[in-house]
Amino acid sequence: MQSFRTELENPIVEKDIIELEQKIRLYREGKMSDDKFRSLRLARGVYGQRQQGVQMVRIKLPYGKMTLRQWKRISDISDEYSTGNLHLTTRQDIQIHFVSLERTPELWAKLELDDVTIREACGNTVRNITASDTAGIDPNEPFDVTPYADAAFRYFLRNPICQEMGRKFKMAFSSSAKDTALTFMHDLGVIPKIRVVDGKEVRGFKVLVGGGLGAQPYLAKTTFDFLEADQLVPYIESLLRVFDRHGERSSRHKARLKFLIQKIGIEEFERLAKEEYKALKVKTYPIDHAAWAETVPPAANPALPAFTIRDRKAFEAWKRTNTFEQKQAGFFGAYIRVPLGNISSTTSRSLIEKLEAVVADDVRVTVNQGLLLKFIRPEHLEYVFSVLEEHDLQKGGFDSVADITACPGTDTCNLAISSSTGIAAALEEVIRDEFPDLIYNNDIKIKISGCMNSCGQHGLAHIGFHGSSLKSGGRVLPALQVLLGGGVLSDGEGRISDKVLKVPSRKGPDVLRALLHNYETNAQKGELFNDYYDRKGEKYFYELLKPLADLTALSDGDFVDWGQAETYSTAIGVGECAGVMIDLIATLLFEAEEKLDWATQSFANNAWADGIYHSYACLIQTAKSILLDENVNCNTQHGIMNDFDKHFVETGKFPVEGTFRALVLQINQHEPTESFAKQYFQQAKAFFDRAQQYRAARQSAAANA
Repeated sequence: MQSFRTELENPIVEKDIIELEQKIRLYREGKMSDDKFRSLRLARGVYGQRQQGVQMVRIKLPYGKMTLRQWKRISDISDEYSTGNLHLTTRQDIQIHFVSLERTPELWAKLELDDVTIREACGNTVRNITASDTAGIDPNEPFDVTPYADAAFRYFLRNPICQEMGRKFKMAFSSSAKDTALTFMHDLGVIPKIRVVDGKEVRGFKVLVGGGLGAQPYLAKTTFDFLEADQLVPYIESLLRVFDRHGERSSRHKARLKFLIQKIGIEEFERLAKEEYKALKVKTYPIDHAAWAETVPPAANPALPAFTIRDRKAFEAWKRTNTFEQKQAGFFGAYIRVPLGNISSTTSRSLIEKLEAVVADDVRVTVNQGLLLKFIRPEHLEYVFSVLEEHDLQKGGFDSVADITACPGTDTCNLAISSSTGIAAALEEVIRDEFPDLIYNNDIKIKISGCMNSCGQHGLAHIGFHGSSLKSGGRVLPALQVLLGGGVLSDGEGRISDKVLKVPSRKGPDVLRALLHNYETNAQKGELFNDYYDRKGEKYFYELLKPLADLTALSDGDFVDWGQAETYSTAIGVGECAGVMIDLIATLLFEAEEKLDWATQSFANNAWADGIYHSYACLIQTAKSILLDENVNCNTQHGIMNDFDKHFVETGKFPVEGTFRALVLQINQHEPTESFAKQYFQQAKAFFDRAQQYRAARQSAAANA
């Protein structure tokens, strides 16, 4: 680790990386449990793969932005530490695979040289904050949401309130009411609005809370039609504090925010959020959007090499479907369709070198796994196309029927049941060969996931598929669950896809053919796909596709998944999307003591609110360890407080002044002042010391029994 410590100017980042290296060493020496280490590495963007002994590293790109230098840095790192492939995700991250665990600290350090992080890209944290890729250049936007998304990212990164939640928390910022960031399917989504107050324009957001996909999708609920912009970060903090305290922690399948809101109701959830107001670090968080650095267009009249366009018809299709006029007069944005979100490091470096003179130093990863180039002058569109043509990235139809979204599936993911990338390629082939004009159809979206968890966003697709399996004659074959009727409406409203039926995976192309032929033949003039679906009804489509679900005439090929040569077998591993619970008592007490240390460090920096939250976490962790020592299981922090009072305070086994609940919840009864922070810390430390003594006495009694 000495080789890169001095290269990093940010001591906080350096500390993170050194800690990761130290924890890897402890883990390899058998001094740290699997569960504890898994939780730590996930929060550092290091994720286990389907293949044993290697890791996926998720690189966090807030709102999908990367500079050309950052793109090159990531490409070089993929060559050095991975396979040379960059996988663009639906959360605007980049993932690289097959990385050695021991090399991840060094990899991270090199990323940080260009201000790129992997911190909190996985785990029970605030995940990458996504945004409309057109933010800042969108002709329809009331204002650029980028400064606000960036402020939220920086405020909650390493924030104590969201380091060990029950599950992940996802946010999205749309640039307009078109809702291209899909706010309705997020834990928190915002859409920019402007109101005129006393003759002045005031910026704010429509706020939606509690959405999500996965096996049980929910549409988000509107909590504010207009929340002033400087209240947004405090409001998010209050939500996270409630989620941390009341969210489920035992059953990860019920631990997302949407389930908490379903359980207690949106009114009670909002009431609890308001209770947190006094304890918030900041009561208002103004963002100086005027000081935000505007994207600088490339210089005019660059010296460009000679070029030719091989396919003029393809250029016209690309220009029609993949480019648009920005709100800045005289400039265009241009999308690149990246098949399955996979682009090589070699291609990336070549694109950077050849395009840097004609595009802005601001490239966006899109939510459908493509790339957006910005500030292209109209006279340079042909040159840009010629460069893309050289790299076989000139396909038109961005965000059309032909532009299919798919997660990595069984290629690398532990949870995947059947191939998503293989079937996606097969479906794109059907569209290219049999429905070529559909590159101009931006109404229908096709999305595929390798399992029900919806990383490929099948739950909001017009035509969706997720990996599954079927049994026939004592054998197991790969299958696809077909979903229909989902999609984006507008202004935070959306539709969840209906599950229609399950078919063998090899029948996927025939499903698509049947749906598209039926729609083309029977839809009324100008009728959109979902309108047609609503008019006909789910039962109609079930009957249409039912013959393709027939298992009586299967061939051997039906038992081989897409992209595979061997007969299919289910091989689902342990998923790490939300981490794994850590219930070892000694580990819990160690973590509680660690939080006291973190509180002390926070106080040294006058970060009183952070120190208070570390003290709170110490109280909760300590109480949980004592409860578990007597086989009392707890599934929420709220429950821990109640159970500790019931089993220990009320019985006199571990008396405290008043109740444990009252002791802990001082956190939201006081302003985060220095005096309260120090008082609360001393109370947490005293409670921890008594717990250590209590456990030592129990262990001694057990040894002498």
